[in-house]
Amino acid sequence: MIKTIKDFDLKGKKVIIRCDLNVPMISGEITDDNRIRKSLPTIRYALNEEAKVILLSHLGRLVTNADKQKYTLKPVAERLSKLLNTKVTFIDQTRGERVENKIRNMEPGEIVLLENTRFEDLDKRKESDNDVKLGKYWAKLGDIFINDAFGTAHRSHASNVGIAEHLPSGVGLLMEKELKYLNKANTRPKKPYAVILGGSKVSDKIEVINNLARKADYILIGGAMANTFLKAAGFSVGKSKIEEDKISYCRDMLDKYPDKLILPIDLVTGTTISDEAETHVRFINEVGTDEMGLDIGPGTIKVFKQYLDKCKTIVWNGPVGCFEVKKFAEGTRKLLEIITSTKAETILGGGDTASAAINMGFKDKITHISTGGGASLEMLEGKELPALKIIDEK
Repeated sequence: MIKTIKDFDLKGKKVIIRCDLNVPMISGEITDDNRIRKSLPTIRYALNEEAKVILLSHLGRLVTNADKQKYTLKPVAERLSKLLNTKVTFIDQTRGERVENKIRNMEPGEIVLLENTRFEDLDKRKESDNDVKLGKYWAKLGDIFINDAFGTAHRSHASNVGIAEHLPSGVGLLMEKELKYLNKANTRPKKPYAVILGGSKVSDKIEVINNLARKADYILIGGAMANTFLKAAGFSVGKSKIEEDKISYCRDMLDKYPDKLILPIDLVTGTTISDEAETHVRFINEVGTDEMGLDIGPGTIKVFKQYLDKCKTIVWNGPVGCFEVKKFAEGTRKLLEIITSTKAETILGGGDTASAAINMGFKDKITHISTGGGASLEMLEGKELPALKIIDEK
């Protein structure tokens, strides 16, 4: 079992906390501060323990120096100050004399946020490629390292693995919560256990299917990836997006788990992906040659409900339709209504699934919504995450 922030004496210590403050912004304005709010419990805990708190985070992806203005963490520091009701000192550098002097003179209860760690990627991707010297430099700024950024736990970066290699380390309260629920889904889920898989590509979910098919009682398949499974089952899917090179895999899995993999029986179709599209509900043997399956249909929703109603654990990764377009969002919305009306423990992967649940008003009705799409996917694949492998054991 790995250490958490609660396993350390933080009083008077310089504690580096790697947060995930990668929030969406438009023209410098934060449009969704959910990730900032998720980081608050760990930061508050460190402050209450009289630590000197040094925050690191990435924001976006930088290609040129011109991106620095777009991806500065200054607005995040301002939002953090308001949410914590205390001053957060922002330093618009990732390293250097100003950084070192400020941290050297910090008092217990102070907070410093350094500039976007990915500014270092403009110099030979030093952050994302886990430059040894950069990780060691950041580590020298602190006494203890706490990783609370689940969204990057599947990556080996200088700001997570690189620092942890040189300091006593543990995970924060958010990371601890992520691991609690996702590990449970992998190792000891309450039965019956259903997994809903959606999204665009079978190829993105192969390892998840392989891993969870052995553990789950039912795997309900929707989204564009369902079209490839339907094609493998012998149905015509018109102009629906499919992966030709994965049809054989889908056929093999359907043969291997005929009572476990549950496919749609009807689809909402259209010829374009827009709110102006003319839509039809088609049984899976009725899809026209010029149509695309863009959402699960009402019959499928009823079938899925029969499985979900009896489950005690439900894990969902990937929306079951093009939910960004209102005409193709009903399947995802209805399934959210269904799972939140059950008594099951509900766990949603990050990314689009989390976005759909939050934007549709189900945020407070789900047991756990992950903050990391890629990281949660890899955990559901049964993989060990690099940023966790390096954390000290109790």
